[in-house]
Amino acid sequence: MKKPVIIEDYDPRWPERFEILRARLFKALGPVAAAIEHVGSTAIPGLAAKPIIDIDVLLCSEGDLQHTIERLATLGYEHQGNLGIPGREAFRAPTSEFPHHLYVCSADHREYARHIIFRDHLRSHPEDARAYELLKRSLAERFGIDREAYTLAKTDFIQTILRRAEPVASEHFSRHVRTIP
Repeated sequence: MKKPVIIEDYDPRWPERFEILRARLFKALGPVAAAIEHVGSTAIPGLAAKPIIDIDVLLCSEGDLQHTIERLATLGYEHQGNLGIPGREAFRAPTSEFPHHLYVCSADHREYARHIIFRDHLRSHPEDARAYELLKRSLAERFGIDREAYTLAKTDFIQTILRRAEPVASEHFSRHVRTIP
């Protein structure tokens, strides 16, 4: 049975939950992870979202993928493959954890950079974050249980933001590699 798309008001526990998950992931992955980032709408303070934390792990090297799959399996993550996006591997989270999506990206994966650029833009442009929230609430009501249609309907907005944010952010991003402190 398909679940409806539910958008909840911002929950200040989302960043705390991410930090708990991040610490667990870092302990398991150690030096193979160049970065573990909270991405998606739950990473934007004040933004309503589906109550599912999105996490991107950036690998130091593509050669670390098999080791990463094995280490994540010890935590109960199930590898789902790339789900049609080469260079990004998806993992089903253990049911005992906070609801979250986990993605592992190769060191040069473009989607990782886009997630960071989009997140950082919404964090620093509250008017765009508010417009995104209104769009998401409207689309959740419109598409109900059709998650694919909901996701596709957000594409134009996301692309517009990325076109505006990417030129500046890409230059900054390429000069400042995000790494685990």
